[in-house]
Amino acid sequence: MTKKDIDAYVSFCRCGVAKNRSRWLLQLHGRFEKHWRRDKGSNWREREMEWSFVAVILAVALVCPRASSIGANWGTQASHPLPPDIVVRMLRENGIQKVKLFDAEYDTLRALGKSRIEVMVGIPNEMLSTLASSLKAAEKWVSKNVSTHINTDNVNIRYVAVGNEPFLSTYNGSYLNTTLPAMRNIQIALIKAGLQNQVKVTCPLNADVYNSSTTLPSGGDFRADIRDLMITIVKFLVDNGGPFTVNIYPFISLYNDANFPVDYAFFDGVSQPVSDGGTFYYNMFDANYDTLAHALEKNGFGNMAIVVGEIGWPTDGDRNANVEYARKFNQGFMARIAGGKGTPRRPGPIDAYLFSLIDEDAKSVQPGYFERHWGIFTFDGLPKYALNLGTTNTGALIQAKGVRYLQRKWCVMKPNVRLDNPQVGPSVSYACSLGDCTSLGVGTSCGDLDGKENISYAFNSYYQINDQLDTACKFPNISEVTKTDPSTGTCRFPIMIEPYYGGAAHEQVFFLPLVMAAAITMISIF
Repeated sequence: MTKKDIDAYVSFCRCGVAKNRSRWLLQLHGRFEKHWRRDKGSNWREREMEWSFVAVILAVALVCPRASSIGANWGTQASHPLPPDIVVRMLRENGIQKVKLFDAEYDTLRALGKSRIEVMVGIPNEMLSTLASSLKAAEKWVSKNVSTHINTDNVNIRYVAVGNEPFLSTYNGSYLNTTLPAMRNIQIALIKAGLQNQVKVTCPLNADVYNSSTTLPSGGDFRADIRDLMITIVKFLVDNGGPFTVNIYPFISLYNDANFPVDYAFFDGVSQPVSDGGTFYYNMFDANYDTLAHALEKNGFGNMAIVVGEIGWPTDGDRNANVEYARKFNQGFMARIAGGKGTPRRPGPIDAYLFSLIDEDAKSVQPGYFERHWGIFTFDGLPKYALNLGTTNTGALIQAKGVRYLQRKWCVMKPNVRLDNPQVGPSVSYACSLGDCTSLGVGTSCGDLDGKENISYAFNSYYQINDQLDTACKFPNISEVTKTDPSTGTCRFPIMIEPYYGGAAHEQVFFLPLVMAAAITMISIF
């Protein structure tokens, strides 16, 4: 094998046919070329066998790479987020090579430095108006959140996600006029920073931006009310090398429609597949993805890259949000990733990010309580179920290491207090309004608790979120602190992790005194 052969393989990768190959392979080619020139003279015959071996390894790596890697969404809407360095270590130990962020928090990006993990940084919807109206603001944002981290911290930033599902119908058109201008200004800022070849602009969109006039994938097109805007955005992305990023959630379809066939949400196949002109669809993901593929083709963008920005299944907060279904869905999807299997319309490997990495107890509960339970790991980095990502030697998830917990104690309802005590109702309402009671209810992980256990769960949630402060377990004469774990069956009464006071967690420092003051006010009322 000659250097000419190796160059051909590298060109093959660079031309886009194998566009997701790791950067280190190209760096290896560079080192190979350097040593080729060094040894080209009298020493070459002595080194011929050694370099032939290196050439074979490089060629195999480039032409026959392993299946597409999986990414993960790393959200931080938590009362007690895990320290970023712990999360990055967990990502690496689990072989997760790509991460999608919803912001550009400084400590998070610093922790990702030198990890080689590909990063998609995010711009919240609330910033779109400012970035759309001011190129200077866009340049400042890119300088602070992209250039600095690439050049100083060696962060492998590959995408900037401008907005997050900005065209959801529930937003009532709030971001229709600012999303594309913001994308354009960020693109200009990247060009001025000399990063346009390394960092691409995209915009994660909900699957509701397209639909089908026939209910079949082949009838796919962009939603009528935003069709012209979508075509303009897609052209902008294609012109600048950015992918179409879409979030696909079979769970939401099941949640919204009581008549939705449950088996069609998973990847095990159905007895009666959907036929689309002789093409058969055995699961909703394939049908949804190909509806987008047809929409792109119909408008002249059939070769556009698609990235699945979010896909997953929650484990709590609804009767269909449970560990069994989550494992079944995510393992089924991972089997597709590992096998490099795509959809009927696009049979090649799928580029995707699981939603999500870790539970977030401070997320909005719209449209449902399940929103706080999408993680494949709990808030403290424990695997929720057996899931083989195909990236570890054990074939199992590896828990976070170095997590520090508060003391082993819980706030519960006093055993001698009656359920009809007049203090109970207001106290539980207060605790749940400032704690997290989304695991309570019919069909949830704590759905089998009795009345007193439900109340204790609410009290403990509030107590743990407030760092086990004495005042946080002073519900008037009806609560007490215990060192006996009240967890039962599938219901875990958590112990909170120690607060992280870096970066975004600074908000917590200012928030807690407010909660303490509110607690004191509540106690004084009773």
